[in-house]
Amino acid sequence: MTDIPVELPTGAMTVSADWAPGTNGATVVIAHGAGTVKDHPFLTGYSDALGALGFSTLRFNFPYVEQGRRMPGPATHAIATWKAVVAFAREQDPAATIWATGKSYGGRMASMAVSEGLPVAGLAYLGYPLHAPGKPEKPRAEHLAAIAVPQLFIEGTNDPFIQPISQFDDVVATCQDARVIWIEGGGHTFEVKGRKRPASDIGASLASFVAEFARP
Repeated sequence: MTDIPVELPTGAMTVSADWAPGTNGATVVIAHGAGTVKDHPFLTGYSDALGALGFSTLRFNFPYVEQGRRMPGPATHAIATWKAVVAFAREQDPAATIWATGKSYGGRMASMAVSEGLPVAGLAYLGYPLHAPGKPEKPRAEHLAAIAVPQLFIEGTNDPFIQPISQFDDVVATCQDARVIWIEGGGHTFEVKGRKRPASDIGASLASFVAEFARP
């Protein structure tokens, strides 16, 4: 584990991260969802599976986790953290392409950072939270159309954060370069009713989609 310095509007701090070098010339940076941490089994399974496919991986915590809080802080803090961890990844392997990925909130914060100029090769969302469950009238999508790099949405068909799916389809259609991979029956954590699997296995099962998307 390593500590990455982050300059927040409220001052400097560090966030903990796990860097694992790969062999294929591509780095996948991985952010956790709201209410979880970088070491959640879903993310360690996902990260380990990417590593087995030759990718370098970097998992990190957002500042609110390091501060002992349960819920996310300001978006400006998450965006500053994304900028710091991508800079760290570039230092580890300057020649590698860098891909930003994240579960739910973590992916959305990556998209906001990229819309503000963070340079990455592309974005992969593990369950993009288009809106809070039951509140489709408040979508979090305006910035997505401004993103020029490729975007991959991996989504469960039963995810309450993207219902109705027609609204989600309309949002994806506004993106410059986007594609969707559907997990039939999947919820927001890609759980499928009647099919019990460890979270680490579920996370690992998504790695091949991202590998195909990000392979050099």
